[in-house]
Amino acid sequence: MASTSDIRKGLCIHYNHDIYKIIEFLHVKPGKGPAFVRTKLKSVTTGKVIDNTFSAGHKIEDVRVETHKFQFLYQEGDFYHFMNTEDYTQIRLMKDALDTPELMKEGEVVTVLINTEDNAPLSVDLPAHVILEVTATEPGVKGNTATNATKPATVETGAQINVPLFINEGDKIRVDTEKGQYQERIKE
Repeated sequence: MASTSDIRKGLCIHYNHDIYKIIEFLHVKPGKGPAFVRTKLKSVTTGKVIDNTFSAGHKIEDVRVETHKFQFLYQEGDFYHFMNTEDYTQIRLMKDALDTPELMKEGEVVTVLINTEDNAPLSVDLPAHVILEVTATEPGVKGNTATNATKPATVETGAQINVPLFINEGDKIRVDTEKGQYQERIKE
């Protein structure tokens, strides 16, 4: 049993007869009244995101999880297939269990949270950033850089990302997986 002081990003808890993963939280101590914790919870079974507020000191039932490294193999409809890098066992997960599946390319190594009670996979955590190749983008207009302008670009996984005007097709870029935003161009 944990309390609100143990709340952190990525913690899995039992709530409303389901298992939720905390994706955002904020401790609030108003000038008047008791402190509380405002959270955003994502269901690991349905992918639905809800907002909830816990009063300070509230007891929460956390889920014991293990983390394992898995390699993303391929996508088949709404299912994503992964292989454990240690014992080569394979699992398949629904698209809802993934936070940003459009940023994952084949061969990417990810961290899978597994419930220790029933060995069921709960969620997939991508690395903090991934390197992807730009496959399609419009050429930038010269002289339009004073406003920090961006343009849409399609990367090798099919995701749309806004990039600076100097990015061209064939460039490799680093993308923040949490926000899905461009970070920098990778020089080779």
